[in-house]
Amino acid sequence: MSTLTIFTPASTPVTAPAPHVPSERRIPAVLGSDLEVPVRGGRLVPYANLDYAASAPCLEPVSAAVTAALPAYSSVHRGAGYASQLTTARYEQARHTVRAFAGARPDDSVIFTRNTTDATNLLARSLPEGTTTVVFDTEHHASLLPWGTAVRLGIPAFPGEAVRAADEALAGIDGPKLLVVTAASNVTGELWPIAALAHIAHRHGARILVDAAQLVPHRRLNLTALDLDYVVFSGHKLYAPFGTGALIGRSDWLAEAEPYLKGGGAVKAVNDDETEWHEDPEARHEAGTPNVLGAVALAAACDALTATGWTVLLREEERLLNRLRAGITAVRGVHELSLWGPDHPRVGIVSFVVEGFTAREVAEVLSGEHGIGVRDGKFCAHPFVRHLLGTTDGGCDDVTASAVRASIGIGTTEEHVDRLITALQDLVSRG
Repeated sequence: MSTLTIFTPASTPVTAPAPHVPSERRIPAVLGSDLEVPVRGGRLVPYANLDYAASAPCLEPVSAAVTAALPAYSSVHRGAGYASQLTTARYEQARHTVRAFAGARPDDSVIFTRNTTDATNLLARSLPEGTTTVVFDTEHHASLLPWGTAVRLGIPAFPGEAVRAADEALAGIDGPKLLVVTAASNVTGELWPIAALAHIAHRHGARILVDAAQLVPHRRLNLTALDLDYVVFSGHKLYAPFGTGALIGRSDWLAEAEPYLKGGGAVKAVNDDETEWHEDPEARHEAGTPNVLGAVALAAACDALTATGWTVLLREEERLLNRLRAGITAVRGVHELSLWGPDHPRVGIVSFVVEGFTAREVAEVLSGEHGIGVRDGKFCAHPFVRHLLGTTDGGCDDVTASAVRASIGIGTTEEHVDRLITALQDLVSRG
């Protein structure tokens, strides 16, 4: 692991310490694994967190990295003091780490944002004038809603239909165009054919933005190998819940756009009659004091997952996911939601409905009686969930057209999975 060395005006080197990389590939622990929660009758039980797709818990090495950075925390980019120089080095080292984690090209920009939604809106504000966006109705609202001129594509019955629909839509658009697609569905966990879609986009002179929020906690991302133009993701889904996300990708559109926020840091000079903005997209779109600790946390999570190795992580996830899906299938009246069938590859997300019960009722029983945390609702993907449920209306408050989502990750155990299955068996037995 490289370090980033900077120099103070007195030519004293300030180097951000390189994160420790363990020699053995042990899956790191998460904070809160010993959390106990109250259930009916006043008992305390160990918490079974099956809500990773909403926000993942903090990894222990992430917490350690933030704790190590706090004593020297100071301003970034503009301070001459040693603490400020060290904090700046840590912040820029985090940018370097995130760039490597995403497999980005050397000249790609890495812009720190609040989260995936913020990153997507930043790109939406940076599109060349006249850009048309093509987006599927399966998208999370963060990818579905920010665009000015958009072509909405229907929900494809199989992956090849998604590629064909994108091909036809992009062929009929003149001027700049952007294809937007998720890498892994936040509703079903199913993986999308992003390499094929990137190829189609480029064949029509378009660019592609991939929402990787649900992919990067579960699979290695290589922006260069997949030939993606832009990716976005969030720290809070990547075991770094400190309020940071990232937009990573080609610099030209970002360098030519108006600054996302206007203020200190984004400017080179403010004169009486003109403001001169930074040409560098990273400075141009990161006005104000950034979330330094969030960036440190995000980089620490990237380092921890990389050091563990994706083979180890994937093997454990698939073992638990298979156990979860097989258990749900065996419970009478419980139905898993899927777009492309039970055999399509997916990450550790399972959404389902229970006959005779609303999603909110199921979630409340799981929490109040069994100490299990899941998500219920439409998962900020209203059109997609309504399609899967065969309904035409319903928003956030409509509990009759919603589903339950169980999602797993580092820290999930067999006991958590088995407790959910047992709880569902108990629930349906009451019907």
